[in-house]
Amino acid sequence: MRAQRFTVCLTGDVMTRRGIDQILPHPSEPRLHEPHLRDAREYVWLAELANGPIAQPAPFTWPWGEALVELERRAPHARVVNLETSITRNANPWRGKEIHYRMHPGNVACLSAARIDVCALANNHAMDYGRAGLVETLDVLRAVGIGVAGAGRTLAEARAPAIVPLGRDRRLLVFALGSPTSGVPEEWAATEERPGIDVLSSLSDAAARAIVERIRRTRRPGDLVIASIHWGSNWGWAVEPEMVRFAHHLVDGGVDVVHGHSSHHARPVEIYDGRLIVYGPGDLIDDYEGIAGDEQFRGDLRTLVFAELSASTGELEGLELVPLRARRMTLERASAEDQAWLAATLAHVAEPFGTRFAVVDGALRLLARPAQQRRVEEEVGHMAEGEWGHCRHCRFFASPARLPLGDEEAACEHPTLSQFHLRVFGASGCDGYELRPGLAAREEGEERPGLVT
Repeated sequence: MRAQRFTVCLTGDVMTRRGIDQILPHPSEPRLHEPHLRDAREYVWLAELANGPIAQPAPFTWPWGEALVELERRAPHARVVNLETSITRNANPWRGKEIHYRMHPGNVACLSAARIDVCALANNHAMDYGRAGLVETLDVLRAVGIGVAGAGRTLAEARAPAIVPLGRDRRLLVFALGSPTSGVPEEWAATEERPGIDVLSSLSDAAARAIVERIRRTRRPGDLVIASIHWGSNWGWAVEPEMVRFAHHLVDGGVDVVHGHSSHHARPVEIYDGRLIVYGPGDLIDDYEGIAGDEQFRGDLRTLVFAELSASTGELEGLELVPLRARRMTLERASAEDQAWLAATLAHVAEPFGTRFAVVDGALRLLARPAQQRRVEEEVGHMAEGEWGHCRHCRFFASPARLPLGDEEAACEHPTLSQFHLRVFGASGCDGYELRPGLAAREEGEERPGLVT
């Protein structure tokens, strides 16, 4: 008999604000406080110039498009999104911040239409309209039965997980955290006296240990745990070594899934010790159509992440990414060519992690999984800007976790290669190592056969 599994759908940023908010039945007052555009309707006009007219008012299902068909077909046990907007009537933006997002509370039915279970709010736009706007956001979401993680009226509330019942006394716990590396203002941190979000002080080992300890105090036997983290830059394929190390520490401490987000396009996926780490699935819903720049990352391609988790261990049993394409502020099926491009690109940029996908029935199915041992590709240090060292025999990677950031040497732990050393910064390797250029260098100069550029 097949062991029980739970399917979780994870998405990147859901930004139902500004232009999206304007096409829905209850738009906010369109005035913006941005340096370049002053009217939210201009984002709608840009999208229409790029791809054609958008009927208005659009139904609440419109921004999701084909994503709703896929969600209905797969019927996941939980649907977790990073909601990157406030939901408020408050018209007073946070001072000193250039970009402010809000959606009118009357349009919250847009989220209900997708039957979202949990909105992670620990991000750099949840408090764009102040603490009053955040409190209204919390109230609006809870009024329609959507769980909230990473924000609250107090620090304790912001740190509490959203809980999704899975049946038979089983639970999914979703903890959400926001890192200043993604632009989260540190002054947005919740305290015992004021509302705010759960802001990560750093991506340090100590911060990871504190989170693990907090999770252990809350977790019950049989619970599955997701750590949803808003971190990193918006553009670029490379994953920062500190993010890799931080994610690994969380998995080592018992987290079953690390759900990273912030990037506007898909970033690598890693399977570490049998657990899923998503470094960034890319935006799912936004109003960026018609805005030029960074086209090489194909930000118009979106993904729904469907992870099958073992009910008994939390280990990843299956993974599929469903590619979609944003057009006219809704989501369409990605073409076969776009599906192939995304599969090839993710394989290329995730080479240090060893994860590859095959296109099967319109989805990217995890094809190759690293051996289930911690030493295999344990860290990805120095992969972005410099060279990363790869032992052909044991696949050890030079990394800050095993090598201080300096001129010290690190030995491969494979017994037949222990005499060989690798300097991370600029040193040549021995016959046991391949030295490969960092991802940033390859993005600029390497031809990638079979990829559409």
